[in-house]
Amino acid sequence: MPLLHLIPNGPTDFEIALRMLAAHAIPGAEEVDIPGRTYTRLLTHAGGPARVKMTFAEDGVVANLPDEVPDPDGIAVAIRRWLDLDSDTERIADHLTTDPLIRPLVERRPGIRLIGYPDEFEAVAATVIGQQVSLAAARTFMGRLVAAYGTPIAGLHALPAPRDLAAIPDAELQAAVGLTGARTRTLRAVAEKWANGFTLAQLTVDEARRALLALPGIGPWTADYLTVRAMQHPDTFAPGDLVARRALGAVTVDRARTIATAWAPWRSYALMHLWADVAYGAARPD
Repeated sequence: MPLLHLIPNGPTDFEIALRMLAAHAIPGAEEVDIPGRTYTRLLTHAGGPARVKMTFAEDGVVANLPDEVPDPDGIAVAIRRWLDLDSDTERIADHLTTDPLIRPLVERRPGIRLIGYPDEFEAVAATVIGQQVSLAAARTFMGRLVAAYGTPIAGLHALPAPRDLAAIPDAELQAAVGLTGARTRTLRAVAEKWANGFTLAQLTVDEARRALLALPGIGPWTADYLTVRAMQHPDTFAPGDLVARRALGAVTVDRARTIATAWAPWRSYALMHLWADVAYGAARPD
């Protein structure tokens, strides 16, 4: 099997990266072994989905690919983008540590990266399903979705494509996944939007937020969260995020927004530090 050895640009906290992936891992679609420092899932390439096992080593990520993958370099580019391996973490840390509030977190974990998703629609679907529920509940719902409608490949399931999800009647989808009626309608709405060719790629943050907020059932937190996790924009923030606000001392939304101005142009990285400190530093897969 071909091996890709992906070296990051600057310090990297692979422990937090792995724990973040574990906290969001979809049963049946992703496998995480924290003690073994491995993560496995299907990644799309020129020939279709391929099972890829990644080992988080001390100096980088080693990706184990199937022999039949025709474009290993393409998968390498996709993994580097998804795990944010090309950002200069030293430069980012140098800037963030000028603020005394975030400095202790950055000094504790200087290699935090802006982990995204390998697929934009997966990010949107998972975020919509995870609105106003715990991470554990969101993972359960996503697991039901892939079990009912995903495509089994090499022992894992690929998530249903937007066009396939959009074709499922609301009542059937709600019964299979266990969502509320309103959440089911939102999921169907985003599936239809992406099935018709919509993408956040190439949009500005303001354009993306407007487009997301125009969809039924999507509010400010979801829109802000997706600018960070789906778009991986380096300088956005989610002032309404409860975890971030708790990390800041249970401040109000307006106060969180004001505090975050000191972290520009790397507010998304500061948000990752807040999440890591409260949620991922001691995260364990269920």
